[in-house]
Amino acid sequence: MKILCTNDDGYLATGIRVLAAAAHSLGAVTVVAPDREQSATSHSLTLHHPLRARRTPDGVHVVDGTPTDCVILALSELLVERPDLCVSGVNHGPNMGEDVLYSGTVAAAMEATVIGIPAIAFSYAGDRFEELDGWDGVVRSVLSSILGQDRFPKDTLFNVNLPATDPADVRGIKVTSLGRRRYAESITRAKDPSGKEYFWIGGGSVTWRGPEDSDFQAVQDGYVSVTPLHLDLTNYKLLEEIRAWDLTL
Repeated sequence: MKILCTNDDGYLATGIRVLAAAAHSLGAVTVVAPDREQSATSHSLTLHHPLRARRTPDGVHVVDGTPTDCVILALSELLVERPDLCVSGVNHGPNMGEDVLYSGTVAAAMEATVIGIPAIAFSYAGDRFEELDGWDGVVRSVLSSILGQDRFPKDTLFNVNLPATDPADVRGIKVTSLGRRRYAESITRAKDPSGKEYFWIGGGSVTWRGPEDSDFQAVQDGYVSVTPLHLDLTNYKLLEEIRAWDLTL
């Protein structure tokens, strides 16, 4: 099996090293990753300046672009053969609920899915990223479990979140739906040394809600959360209702 490995935390991140090591047990791994952190870049492309790629002595392809750029460049120019699987992560931080709309980690897996390559995104819900090395065995087991099924669903990627616990204490795997989260006081308003006002997005407190099978609930309870995501955002339940509206020009 030929595997493309990427992320949004940059090629030097602990998470991508752990994911690549776990994926090596399944096949030949090629890493194509951003040259710096690209968190919250979502599915953005670099269109206003040329992309540059270099190769490190240990064979990692480093791209000065977004995670989506990395996948496109890998498949179009950098890889000799089309991969059978794309894995993204392990992200330094969770990607649950609406986070999947902002995440570069999930976007990289989604781009591979768009192209027709099975993809799995991994994230770690804890904040002690130096301890990610201990998750190699769990990540390997999750990969083997998903890929050991009869088929990989078409137009679907799997979003995996690892709980903030010791790997030995993981209670198992739960198949989940996306929860809903809300940030409070996530914008800082201040002035720089010259007295000019600026705003900084990030931080604040987070509250979660959702049904019992939500991703955040599974992770909170010590389980690995596996959420199937598909590309079609159409709200099919509302199609007939909206078609009955009097929408005219």
